[in-house]
Amino acid sequence: MRDIFVMAVVFGYLPSVLSKPWVGIYLWSWLGYMNPHRLAWGFAYNFPFAYIVALTVAIGLFFSKEPKKIPWTRESKLLLILIIWMLVTTIFAFYPAQAWVQMEKVVKIQVMVFITMILITTRERINTLVWIIALSLGFYGVKGGIFTILHGGTYRVWGPAGSFIGGNNEIALALIMIIPLMRYLQIQTSHHWVRIGLGVAMLLTAVSVIGSQSRGALLGALAMGFFLWLKSRNKLFTGLTIAVAVLMVAMIMPKQWYERMDTIKTYDQDQSAMGRINAWTMAFNLAKDRPLVGGGFETFKDDIFAVYAPDPGNVHDAHSIYFEMLGEHGFVGLFIFLALGMVTWRTASGVIRRARQHPDDRWVADLAAMCQVSMIGYAVSGAFLGLSYFDLYYHLIALIVVSKVCLDKIILAREQNKAPDAADQEPGTRGYRRPAKA
Repeated sequence: MRDIFVMAVVFGYLPSVLSKPWVGIYLWSWLGYMNPHRLAWGFAYNFPFAYIVALTVAIGLFFSKEPKKIPWTRESKLLLILIIWMLVTTIFAFYPAQAWVQMEKVVKIQVMVFITMILITTRERINTLVWIIALSLGFYGVKGGIFTILHGGTYRVWGPAGSFIGGNNEIALALIMIIPLMRYLQIQTSHHWVRIGLGVAMLLTAVSVIGSQSRGALLGALAMGFFLWLKSRNKLFTGLTIAVAVLMVAMIMPKQWYERMDTIKTYDQDQSAMGRINAWTMAFNLAKDRPLVGGGFETFKDDIFAVYAPDPGNVHDAHSIYFEMLGEHGFVGLFIFLALGMVTWRTASGVIRRARQHPDDRWVADLAAMCQVSMIGYAVSGAFLGLSYFDLYYHLIALIVVSKVCLDKIILAREQNKAPDAADQEPGTRGYRRPAKA
């Protein structure tokens, strides 16, 4: 039944995608973040829904009268440079066959990110996309929060199997990143019960993050919570919400959870933590040997650990967005990745500064601020988790880009409406047009 439902939804919306290609961005995001096909048990589980939707979006965009212009900002240019550099490192990869497979996956994600920048051009479309992302991942946040409460935090919260966020660490990072987006939607809505529902969803999602029992997620949640309070309009309400979430965690989580979190202070005695440090050291040694291109995609393998790791037998995944970039794409790739994050942050700060000057533009400031909070969660939790290519982070970048473009258009239109007609200017002043002769 679930297979039929997912199939009906996807194929039912495809005609709309052809005529309104931005609807395809919503559909693709729902498939990518909620992974509804992974909740089925039949033919839909491995069906290429995302590929079909992406292809339909491309066809619809080609025939649509929508402007087909990529906003070439600092962020979009750096993102393109990063993709090109990944292509270069793939050419020189240690494991070319596997690297090209991963490169194909990354390119598919990034193509849709650029199409998002092309099509999501209005406040309505931006807000709809945020709703789709928040609800898609919020499903697991609410579900995981209830699961954690009912079982007293004894079991870990996991994401949908076979997806980017299937592991407990991965789902925790994704949930940390959507709490600020939920807060943005809560600020924007005027419906009382929607605000209450989003507040409950935020609390349950926070509990779900803790229920994942991910130590990196705990650090990310703390950093995200602090910046959420710092960037929030209503600091009293936000502070009370955070306090309630902390109280719920203190009441729910068992002794074993506290013991596990306490190993953060004694990481040198923890086998998992030492395995990560071994992988990070391997990545650094590899980058020293191949500083430009690193090892390419899928380089964290036995043969490479045997050459570059302090403990060759302790093979781990990257477990860090930074060391993953460093090991797979060298110092150049890491520099571009960090530069992309920094310029996006600066652009968001500029949007906040400009949008706060006019009451009608506050929604743009709120969105940019909450995207920054999500980026903090990604930056901190990602230090302990290898999700360098997670599409949600790049969607945040796209949201900041389109928000800036949208704000520029709003301010320009406002200035043009305020400016007096040039024919009404005083003679001798700039903009004066000589009246036509009768």
